[in-house]
Amino acid sequence: MPAIHEVATLTTKGQLTLPKSIRQALGVDAGGKVAFDLRDGEIVVTRVGAEHHDPAIGSFLSLLARDIEAGRHIHALPEDLARAMLAHAGRAVDLGEDIDGDVDL
Repeated sequence: MPAIHEVATLTTKGQLTLPKSIRQALGVDAGGKVAFDLRDGEIVVTRVGAEHHDPAIGSFLSLLARDIEAGRHIHALPEDLARAMLAHAGRAVDLGEDIDGDVDL
């Protein structure tokens, strides 16, 4: 994500208006929730409750999940990867976990 620098003014009630560029970068609209974390004197603002930041990626992953759940074969992937995806459909996956073996990109 590109660096964005914006300034907001705190009201007498302690309220801020998130600048439009920040709202767009976070993908939040009216009624959306954001979290504030204080880290070493800096405030980090993140969107709350969103699994995917990009709606196109979220839609693609939903489509892929439906195909996997339906048992459709994924021909563009290596067979061992497709089997692993099918074996883990509907289960939580730790993306920070170490990968066993070689990986071709």
